[in-house]
Amino acid sequence: MSDAIKAWMEKYIAAWTSNAPEDIRGLFAEDAVYATRPYDPDPWRGRERIVERWISEGDQPEDWTFQWSVLGVDGELAFVQGRTSYLDDRPSYENLWIIRLGPDGRAVSFTEWFMESRD
Repeated sequence: MSDAIKAWMEKYIAAWTSNAPEDIRGLFAEDAVYATRPYDPDPWRGRERIVERWISEGDQPEDWTFQWSVLGVDGELAFVQGRTSYLDDRPSYENLWIIRLGPDGRAVSFTEWFMESRD
């Protein structure tokens, strides 16, 4: 699973960089749920909704850098720690992502926890 989450993260970074619908679709199962925060009352449900929301809220690749590491894997759950640094006037963020991968290597659920960094 560790190799699977590392491969998934590389694809995630590629999709974040490209904002290409086919790259984003490749990350998520058809019925995936993407929560932009824990206990999200309105998560993005379904692959096409995820693609739509991702693109509408997408960052431009020249606006950010991202460092990450896998904290651990428990069965089909992976825990990833990251740091998003924006290169414009936005704050930087510390991230914790909880990702559940399906048997085909696509995420069936994704939850992000983030907080503004104290630089």
